[in-house]
Amino acid sequence: MSDDESYELLGFDHVLLPVGDLADAVAFYERAGFTVGFRFDEGGIALLKVGGETPGILLRAEAGLGRRTPVWAAPRLWLEVPDARVAARRLTEAGIAVLDAPFSVATGWTVEIADPWGNVLGFTDYGKRPELARRT
Repeated sequence: MSDDESYELLGFDHVLLPVGDLADAVAFYERAGFTVGFRFDEGGIALLKVGGETPGILLRAEAGLGRRTPVWAAPRLWLEVPDARVAARRLTEAGIAVLDAPFSVATGWTVEIADPWGNVLGFTDYGKRPELARRT
């Protein structure tokens, strides 16, 4: 590549999450409210839809990956929801434990969950800064 060439980041393609068992992972995320866009068991992958966006969360089965508790410093993927406190209640009703009670952030509220393999996902709203929220 020459000095006058560069690349441009155009946006997200997919976020990949390693899981130990694809069927268990799909069941967990469906309980958490995700819709499966496609599933390819032979390849060990399933795509979870996120809103109306084309990129999604790609679950990828990894041989030998056991269930684990998330480490505090684990990367976190936060997704926008209309109301994080409502999300927390619905997650709990679906049998999914939240890591802590919903907590206040600069833009609104956030609640986090961990899947059985230690992947941490947050659900955050823009209740304090509605002008920054996605339009539904």
